[in-house]
This record gives sequence, C-alpha cells and structure tokens, in this order.
Amino acid sequence: MEDYALIGDCETAALVSNRGSIDWLCFPRFDSAACFAALLGSPENGRWSIRPKDDQARTTRRYRDGTLILETTFETPEGSATLIDFMPPRDGFADLVRIVVGNRGRVEFDLDLVIRFDYGRSIPWVSRLDDATLTAVAGPDLLVLRTAAELRGADMHTVGSFTVTAGQRIPFTLIHSPSHLPPPAPRDPEAELKRTEAFWTEFSGRCPPVGPWTDQVKRSLITLKALTYMPTGGIVAAATTSLPEHPGGPRNWDYRFCWLRDATMTLQAFMKLGYYEEASAWREWLLRSVAGDPSQMQIMYGLAGERRLPEWEVPWLGGFLDSRPVRVGNAAAGQFQLDIYGEVADALAQALKGGLPPHPRSRELSETIMPFLEQAWRRPDEGIWETRGGPRHFTHSKVLAWVAFDRVAAIALAGDPASGRAARWRRVADLIHEDVCRNAYDPDLGSFVQSYGSRQLDASLLAIPLVGFLPPEDPRVVGTVAAIERHLVRDGLVLRYDTGTGEDGLPPGEGAFLACSFWLADVLVLLGRHADARRLFERLCRLCNDVGLLAEEYDTAEQRMLGNFPQAFSHIGLINTALNLTRIPGPADERSEQDEDGPDPQQRPEQPRYV
Repeated sequence: MEDYALIGDCETAALVSNRGSIDWLCFPRFDSAACFAALLGSPENGRWSIRPKDDQARTTRRYRDGTLILETTFETPEGSATLIDFMPPRDGFADLVRIVVGNRGRVEFDLDLVIRFDYGRSIPWVSRLDDATLTAVAGPDLLVLRTAAELRGADMHTVGSFTVTAGQRIPFTLIHSPSHLPPPAPRDPEAELKRTEAFWTEFSGRCPPVGPWTDQVKRSLITLKALTYMPTGGIVAAATTSLPEHPGGPRNWDYRFCWLRDATMTLQAFMKLGYYEEASAWREWLLRSVAGDPSQMQIMYGLAGERRLPEWEVPWLGGFLDSRPVRVGNAAAGQFQLDIYGEVADALAQALKGGLPPHPRSRELSETIMPFLEQAWRRPDEGIWETRGGPRHFTHSKVLAWVAFDRVAAIALAGDPASGRAARWRRVADLIHEDVCRNAYDPDLGSFVQSYGSRQLDASLLAIPLVGFLPPEDPRVVGTVAAIERHLVRDGLVLRYDTGTGEDGLPPGEGAFLACSFWLADVLVLLGRHADARRLFERLCRLCNDVGLLAEEYDTAEQRMLGNFPQAFSHIGLINTALNLTRIPGPADERSEQDEDGPDPQQRPEQPRYV
C-alpha cells in the first residue's frame, strides 16, 4: 500500500497508485460505496488507469509543495509526461480531475476506465451525450466523464489511446451526481487546478516552522485536513476499509468513521500549530455527536455523528493481499469503552488550555456524564484496541476514567474555587488512582499490566505518564517503559500487545503500531532520553512512503505498511512528537496567555503530557 498516494476534497478521497491507476474512490462521501474498488479486489471491481504504453517507463511522483495535488512523471526513451491528479474543494458536485501534460518529446498513453458501483459489483449503463461526454448510471449514482480524448467501449470497460507531445495538456474530469438530476455543467479543469492549489497553499502556508521536521509536519497536517469531512468537522480515522493488519488474515476493519479517542491529540495538533478553525470544528462535531444519554455514548460515530454503523461483509471482493473478509461498517461502535469519557473531558480541557472560548454545552455534558461515570468506571470494558475477546478491567480504560474526573475537577475549580463539584470529582479521581495502583501494577514484573490480574503488557500503558497519572520519574513508570522496550519493541518499533495469546478473540499476527511508537518517543522525551527519542522519531519519519504518508502499522520483516491508509492516528502522532522534540512554543501557547475571555491561565487545568 506504500505505492499509493491520497487525493481528496475534504469530503471524500481517492488512492492513486504509482503507475497512474486510481484503485479506490468513494462518491460522494468517505463512507459511501466505492465506485473504484480494485484496491480490495481486481481491476474488474473498478479502477481508472492512465499509463504509458511503454511498460518500462520510469516513474517518479511528488505532491506540489504545500498541496494535495499529485504529479506523477513518466519517462520513456521517446519523451516525458506528467499526470496531474487532484480533487477540487467541493463546490456543488464532487469531481476528480486528471490532466496529462507533455514535458518533452512524445509519450503514448493507454486509458482503461472501469466503473463499478456498490463496492465493485454493479456495472453501470454507459451512454455518450456528445463527442466529449460519457455518462455512467446505476441506481442512485451518476458519473459524467468529459474529455477531448477519443474513447470507446470494450468488454464493459471504457478504453482509449492517445499521444501527448511537449507543451500539450489533455484534461479529464469525472463528476458525481445523483442520477435523478440532469448531468452537471462542464468545469474548466485548468481553473479548477488553480482554485485547488490556492485552497491548499493557503491552508498549509499557516503552518509555523517545527524545527528540522517542518516538511513532515506540514504533510501530516495536509493529510489530516484531507481526512476531515468539511461539512461537519468530523475527521475519519482513514480513507479506506479492510486493508489488513496481517496479510491473509481477518484483522480487516472499516476505518471511514470518526473515533472519540482521536479527539485530544487532534485538538492539540491543530491548536499547537495555530489552526483554531479546524480545532473548533472538530470540537463542535464532538459535542454534537456525544449529546444524549451518557450510557449511549459510542466510541465512534459517522461523519455527521450517525450512530448506526452496522458491520457487514462484502463476499465478492477478494481482499487486499487475499485478506478476507472485506468489511463495511464497524461493529465495535456498539462496544462499551471507558476511555472515551476521559478523551472527551481531556479534549474539552485542552480546548480551554489552547485558547478556544468555553463552549456552552461543556458544563451540561459534565453534569450529565460525570454522575454516570461515577458508577460506570468500576465496570469492565472492551478496551482501547476494541478486542473481541470479552470485557475486562483494562488498565488504560481506568487511567482514562481518572483523566475524566481529574480534568473536570480542575475545570470546575478554575471556574469556582469553592465548587463542591470540584471536590466531589477530585475524590472520585483519587479513588480510581488508588484502585489502578493497587490492581494494575505487578511488582514481580516491575510494570503495570494490560488488565487487572493479567501479566500481559500493552503499549497503551504509555499513557500513564503522558496524561499525568504518574510522573515520568516514578519507578513504576520507569519499570513499565523498560518492560515495554524489552517485550513489545520489534526492530525498534512498538507492538500494541502480544497478539499470540488469543486473549483478544482474534487469530495472532499484526505489524508494529505506529501511533504507539510515537507515544514511546514522547515518553522518552519525558524521561530525559532525548537522543533515544529523536532516533526513534527519525526512524518513524523514514517509514513514510515517497509522498510522506503513513499507514496504521508497519511490518518490519517484510518492510511494508499494514492497516488502513493513510492513518490519521499515525499522522497526529508525528505532529505531536515533532512538537515535543522541538519544544517550540506554538500559536496556541501564545494565544492562551493572551486570551482574556477564558479562565485565568494560572487557574487552567494542568497541561497533559501528550505535548
């Protein structure tokens, strides 16, 4: 999957291979049914390939600086040409633009367009409106292709050959529309290119310097923006479904939804870099989504806060690297996970710390959620990794329950030093703290463990110093980090936990989890091991593919990416660790000291140690 690059319009996204084939595209939203699904099957499940006739053509690619505009350059003995791929910011209809540009000499190209709606199953009815326009219709979906290149139908494909010479530009536009509406009017591809470039350069141009890693941070920031569903502010965990954590295995999940646990670190990343509009939109999405009965709060929601995300299997797709089943939807949405309450409380605290004005719904939420959590924190849950082996008393979950009471107590105290609520929530926080220290620490191992009574380690234990549960110099923290380094680090990268025990209800096997590796770097900074932290961070940066993207996991033996792609959690980790290493005060730090509308900076809750 490292062969792919991402393009998108902040409402959906496509994956483009390094050979010029779009193998994944969902219209009109990230979570819509794919019309190009070759990524999870074969070319017959949908793709759009534009590539030189010469199979030996040398290929290089890059993003235009500060943008999500992809340029793939093909070099042949006869000439050179560049394929420009982008999706303009949504202006009515969703569209995708490809422009073939001749650089020198002449290059012959083949085009193969295979449209298959409904995740590669439904063959559309293709018609020609005029010499430059084709339409493809199946059920509710309409795609309109416009180009001056000569195309024809062949075996349920749309194919063609053309030659581009130096200075020549041959554009293609593919527009999605509901099939009951008239075909959208033509767009000017060159004008759309200029508009798209202006959109991305304005966004990325606001990123401040982040030491020697500014370019990597900026690319990760652009990727997070691309994974944002602009109408609501929700951020999907990844643009794909069912890319495997273990090739050939069943650990294949749909990540085209918004997870609450991403909230705190996403807010920090945006605010530390001065992106308050994006941070505010994410907070708004968060508060709308979790509104209601606290017992019904979910770990994830749809792009607009939808709660029903039923999971089903797609039997006609063979899976990436024969990894089955291919899944749509995510049954983990129905799991009970304690950590999300801490993530929400921490996100609200971070919003105040970062300078966002207090939200009127924040107090209502705390008054509703905290009494529920006062009882619920004692319950076992499914844990941060959404295992399917049954509920347990996961240590990370209890620590994040402590975070919820710790942050809400601090916020209440800042607003009213005599608050009885602050004292009440502090008592509960202390009770949880004592419970975790008594039941989750194994003195024989010299480490905290994954769950009460277990002897298994878990990378999520790195949260203990990161959220301020214990200081980094505490011997129990030092021992836990040492144990994780001994038992969960493979070839310098961190595993989530040992999947070979079978306790998670799934077959063994997965790659190193990149977000956990960034967490270890963050903890090493706290421990004063700056050289080790920097070495690990630079190793992680080198895992980015040639256009700067990261998946969820990495297979160190096969030296390839695993899991859904690109992964927001990995890119959030990259941004925050770079900030930790540089220790450069960001715009959020400066703003928080100057914000006269929020609480006194001296009375704000202590900054958690994620950043």
